Amino acid sequence: MNVILLEKIGKLGEIGDTANVKSGYARNFLFPQGKAIPATKDNLVEFEQRKSELFAAHDEKVGAAQGRASKVDGTSLSIEVNASDEGKLFGSVGTRDIADALNAKLSSDITKREVLMPHGVIRELGDYELVLDLGQDVHASISVAVVGLQSAVDVTDDGSIIEEIDEAEAAEAEAAAEAEESAVAEESAETQAEEVDASKSAE
Repeated sequence: MNVILLEKIGKLGEIGDTANVKSGYARNFLFPQGKAIPATKDNLVEFEQRKSELFAAHDEKVGAAQGRASKVDGTSLSIEVNASDEGKLFGSVGTRDIADALNAKLSSDITKREVLMPHGVIRELGDYELVLDLGQDVHASISVAVVGLQSAVDVTDDGSIIEEIDEAEAAEAEAAAEAEESAVAEESAETQAEEVDASKSAE
């Protein structure tokens, strides 16, 4: 399907260029996003009439994307996670985690969709270089250090915190002791009742 690009799109071309794309890509992405229109005769005429407007809007979007890029480009993040002695994460670090950490540090507005992780989520401790795609062919680079959680408590093989387990076990032991005391008290009361009944019978 031939389309007219209303903004610069990667390798497809610049504003006003005609590109041949798959119909599904056009109908599901380009058209709904307002990035292109079908390359019909009427649309070509309309584009020529709106050319200056479209170029101005494009320049504004590029400027906004570049401003966002300058705010985050070159940022170094450190994300603490629970991990095994071998450096394997109990869980993973994904695009949302990185976007949230970046926004918390810089008060930026990066979305998880803008964080590129071509190799999938991070599952091991280490340093990673990632790229943000901010649209309009504007990118920013960040460094992410995934480090083990610094804590005074120990962690079991499944990532559970031993201190929390100890507290749970202590609570269970206390409850069991109370139940045992209650049972002993009930048994004593029953014994006393039986003795009273026996005494009355003897009289």
